[in-house]
Amino acid sequence: MGEIVLIRHGQANSAANDEESYDKLSDLGHQQARWLGDYLREREKPFDKVISGSLRRHRETAAGLGHDAPLIDPRLNEMDYFNLGKALQDVHGVPFPGPDEFAAHVPQVMQAWHKAEIKGNETFASFEDRVASVLQEAARPGVRILCVTSGGVIGMIVRHLLGLDPTRMAHILLPIMNTSIHRVHVIPQGPILGGFNAIPHLDRTDRAHAVTHY
Repeated sequence: MGEIVLIRHGQANSAANDEESYDKLSDLGHQQARWLGDYLREREKPFDKVISGSLRRHRETAAGLGHDAPLIDPRLNEMDYFNLGKALQDVHGVPFPGPDEFAAHVPQVMQAWHKAEIKGNETFASFEDRVASVLQEAARPGVRILCVTSGGVIGMIVRHLLGLDPTRMAHILLPIMNTSIHRVHVIPQGPILGGFNAIPHLDRTDRAHAVTHY
């Protein structure tokens, strides 16, 4: 059986209001990545390949895991949520949310984007196609691949595997934690979901403060 292990990046600059400002790890994000790297070295067999998105927060997370020179694949880059949120405001008058308001906002963005009522840097269909293509290439029997990516990519992979509608995909996106582990098992019938949103490296009382979503 092959396996794809998906890692969401560490905590980024959650106070940002644009993609460029957001795209760097906080001090805690760097620490989360180092803790996860220690855990993977202690508990996991070596990976056959390590792939990272091209965003700064992806590459910094990969380095924290101990992989300074991963293969770079921009198909693992996040959706353009800041511009999608701006488009939703322009088209439907929905203001961009504060930190505690995303539970209502994300489903509205996914629904409008899926219906092609709004568009950021790409359409919903093009985002889905690029994520599905990297999943298809990575799903190889007997091969273990580590992918450092973002929550939107992980949510889209889960949508692809489970056939979720945009609203249910949004509900998958909301709880994805920083440096969480998600597993796709590759069986003869194809890839299947094997694990979701695990943070064993943070599961101790002295690291409770390090469990973050944003």
